[in-house]
Amino acid sequence: QLQASGGGLVQAGGSLRLSCTASGRTFSRKTVGWFRQAPGKGREFVGCIRWSGPTYLSDSVKGRFTMSKDGTKNTVYLQMNNLKPDDTAVYYCACAGDSEIILSRIRESDAYEYWGQGTQVTVSS
Repeated sequence: QLQASGGGLVQAGGSLRLSCTASGRTFSRKTVGWFRQAPGKGREFVGCIRWSGPTYLSDSVKGRFTMSKDGTKNTVYLQMNNLKPDDTAVYYCACAGDSEIILSRIRESDAYEYWGQGTQVTVSS
């Protein structure tokens, strides 16, 4: 089970840090991703972190968002800075089933087997 938290209401230019914690399973040796879905839109890839270290971010958030992990807490973080109204969405964390996701598929939501319940991020202008 994945638990996403940290969402909220923030003004444009502000920051939030989302957390994704796994219970009953470990993130070890798995790719963990963040997706978001704005009202009336499809689910969009935000970024992912591979347990070996590398992170991959979408062009729309690169330079503003970063991802990190704490293996001791089985938690992945999404630090969001300089937030914009277009970042308003429900943010979901997800992880692969048994191993890392191949690079060619990291942006595909159906490559991720387990999903959290989502946390709302609202950025006011």
